[in-house]
Amino acid sequence: MSEKLGIRPYARLITMLGDQLIKNELIALIELIKNAYDADASWVKVEFINFGENFSVTSTSKIIIEDDGCGMDAEILKRHWLNPATPTKLKQKRSNARTSKGRILQGEKGIGRFAIFKLGKKIKIITRRQKTDDMGVFADKGEMTENTLVYDFSQYDDDFLTEDGVEKELFLDHLEIELSKSSPTYITDREVMLGITRRQRKPHGTIIEIENIKTRWDTNRVERIQAEVGKLQPIFSSDENSDFSVWIYRNGQEYKSTSDYKEKLRSCLDHKAVFKVTNGQYIANGNRISFELNGQLHSLDFEDSDINGLKLYKKNIDVIGDTQMECGNFRFEFYLFDFNADADNSSRFFLAPKEKQVIREHRIYLYRDGIRVMPYGDPEDDWLNIDVARGTVRADEFLSNDQIVGCVYITQSENPKLVDKTNREGLIEDGRALRDFIFVLQIILQYLRKKPFAQYLIEKKKKRELDDIKKGRPSEVIERLKKELGTTPKVDKLLADFEKSYKKERQVFEERIYKTENLAAVGLSIETAAHDVTLFIKKTLEQLDMLIRQIMRGEVIDQEVLLEHLTSIRGNLSIIEGQMQDVRLLFPSTKSKTKSINVKEILDKVYNLYRRAFKEYNIELSFDIIGSPLVVKTTEAVLLQVFINLFDNSLYWLKDTKRERKILITMNGNEQRLIFSDNGPGVKSDDVNYIFEAFYSGKGEEGRGLGLYIARQLLDRYDYSIELAEFSRDKLLAGANFIIEFVRER
Repeated sequence: MSEKLGIRPYARLITMLGDQLIKNELIALIELIKNAYDADASWVKVEFINFGENFSVTSTSKIIIEDDGCGMDAEILKRHWLNPATPTKLKQKRSNARTSKGRILQGEKGIGRFAIFKLGKKIKIITRRQKTDDMGVFADKGEMTENTLVYDFSQYDDDFLTEDGVEKELFLDHLEIELSKSSPTYITDREVMLGITRRQRKPHGTIIEIENIKTRWDTNRVERIQAEVGKLQPIFSSDENSDFSVWIYRNGQEYKSTSDYKEKLRSCLDHKAVFKVTNGQYIANGNRISFELNGQLHSLDFEDSDINGLKLYKKNIDVIGDTQMECGNFRFEFYLFDFNADADNSSRFFLAPKEKQVIREHRIYLYRDGIRVMPYGDPEDDWLNIDVARGTVRADEFLSNDQIVGCVYITQSENPKLVDKTNREGLIEDGRALRDFIFVLQIILQYLRKKPFAQYLIEKKKKRELDDIKKGRPSEVIERLKKELGTTPKVDKLLADFEKSYKKERQVFEERIYKTENLAAVGLSIETAAHDVTLFIKKTLEQLDMLIRQIMRGEVIDQEVLLEHLTSIRGNLSIIEGQMQDVRLLFPSTKSKTKSINVKEILDKVYNLYRRAFKEYNIELSFDIIGSPLVVKTTEAVLLQVFINLFDNSLYWLKDTKRERKILITMNGNEQRLIFSDNGPGVKSDDVNYIFEAFYSGKGEEGRGLGLYIARQLLDRYDYSIELAEFSRDKLLAGANFIIEFVRER
C-alpha cells in the first residue's frame, strides 16, 4: 500500500528566502528596485519616514517604495506574487521577450520579492495595473481597481516558530494574507515631486509600505544605499540619458548625500587617467579583442604574441585547450591610474590623497543589459582575482585593483550561461562559462600592464632622469656652490670631502652595476647552453646504465659493441666539454683580455650552442661576408653574450612562424659593421622605442627583458653600438634587423 504525498513548506521558508538568503538591506532594496525596472517604471522613490536621529528605527518608522510601472492586478498578485519561484520571467527571458519599453528582464527566479522580508514584518502593497487595449498594448491609463495586499507577520518570531509567543508548527498555508480591492485612492493621476522636477504621476504603478522595521539603519547605510543606487546603471553613462531614475527621500524631503562621488570620479577619469581604454570589445568567434587606447585603435587575438606570450595565457590554455571560449561576446572600458606619479616632477597624472580615495572606492563593475550585477565593483570585491594573482606572481604582472576603474558589459542573449546566484552575490558558474569570462578579462588587464603601462613607466623613468640632469649633476652643483660660497678653507674642505665621498660612492655603484649585468648575462647564456648539455648528459648516462646492467647480469659484451658505446659516450662528453669551454669564457673569473677577435669564429661557437634547436625547427643560417674579415677589439665574452642574445631572440620568434625560417648575418670588415637579420614577425612598432630597456620584453612572460639591454650595455663599454635598422637598405630580411657598429667615435 502506498500513498502520494505533496510538499508542504514550513513558514520559516520565508525567512530563509528573504532574511537569510539576502545578504543585507542594500541587496533587498535593490531587488525591489529591479522589480520596478522590470515593470517599465521610469522612476522609483524610496522614502524613509519617522526615523530618529542618525536614522535610528522608531516604533512608527516605515519605508515606502513607490514606482510608476505597469502595476499588478488581482490575478497577477494571486498567481505570481504570492507564489515562490514563479517561472513567468524565466519563460519570458527564454523567449527573448522584452518589456513595452524594450527592456530586458532582470529577474528570473521568482524569489527576489521575498527580499522584502529582510526589511520588515508588516508589508502593504498597493498596486494599480496599467490598462491595455484589445491587442494587449499598454496605454497611459490605469485600471479602475486598486489592489491592496497586506502581510502582517508581527505576531510571529523571526523564524516562524512561535505565534504571539506560543510555540506552533507553522506552515506557509497557515499564514493569512489579506487582499482587498477598491477604487483608486493612492495611485492616481496627480503631481509628484522628484528632486527639483514636478512630474505628473501616471495612474498606474506600485507602492510598497514596510513597517515593523527589522534591520538597523544609520546615516552611513542610507548614504551607501544612495551611492549604490547611483551605480545600478553604468557609472560612466550620463544620468540625463537614463530612462530610469531612483530617488531617496526622508519625511517628504529629498535626501541629498554629502558625497558627490560621480563628479569627483568623472574629474579623475577625464584628467588623471594614464590610459583610457574605451570602445572595448571581445568577439568570442576568433578570440578577437579590440579597443581604443587614448583614442588609438588596437586590435589583438589569441594568436598574437602579445597575448599568447603571457604566462597567464600559457598556464590556462593548457587547461582550456584549443576549444572555443564558452563565454560570449562582451564590451568593456577601463581607466588606468598611476598611484606613484611624482608631484615633484609636475606629472599631470599625480593624484592627491582625496583623488586616490575616490578611485579606490571603485573597481571593475559588471553590468548585464544595463543593470549592475552586485557586488562586483565594490571596494572590497576582487571578483577577477587580481589581488589574488598579484600575491602569487610578480607585482608587475597586474595593476592593482586600486589603480583600475572600469565597466564590463554583458547581455543575456550573448552570455546566457552567466546568471545571478540565488542570493544575488555574483554569478553562478555553469560549466566553463564564468571561468573563461574571467580568464579573458585577466588576459586583457595583464596585457595592458605588460605592454602600454610598462612603456609608460619607461618613459616616466627617462623623464625623471632628464629632469635630474636639468637640475644639475652633483659635480656641477659643487662648482656652482664654490662660486656662490666663495673660497674659504672651511668651505673648500667641506666641498672637497663631499666631492670625494660622491665619487667614491658613484664608483661603488658603477662596479655593482657592472658585476650585476655581467652575472645576468652569464646566467642567460648558461640557460641557453644548459638544455643541450643536459640532453647529452642524459644520453651518456643511459648508455652507461645499460653497460652497467649488462655487466651486473654477467653478460658477455661484444668488443665492437662496447667500443661503439664508449666512442659515443666520449663524443657526448667532448661536446659537453666544448660547450662548457665556450660558456666558461663568459665567467668573470676567466678575466678575458681585450684583443683582436675574428667575429666569424665567435659566431660559429654560438651556432654550435643552437645547432640542435635550429635543426629541430628547420631554421636556415647563412653568412654574407663583404670585403675583409670583420675583426674587432673586445673580449670573447662580450661577443658571445651579444650573439647568444640575438640568436635566442630569433629562435623564439622563428620557431612558430609558418613561412620558411631564415637568419642572415652580414659582416662587412671594411665598414666594421654587422647586420643580424631574420624573417620572423619583426619588432612591433609600439615596441621599437623600448626593446633595449631593462625588463621590457616583447616575448610576454617568456622574456625577461634583459637580453638586448645587456647586449647594448656590453657594446657601449667599448664605444660600440647596436640598433634596429632604420633604412630599407639595411633591412635584409622581412623580420627583425639589428645593426652592430664596431666603429669607435673619436
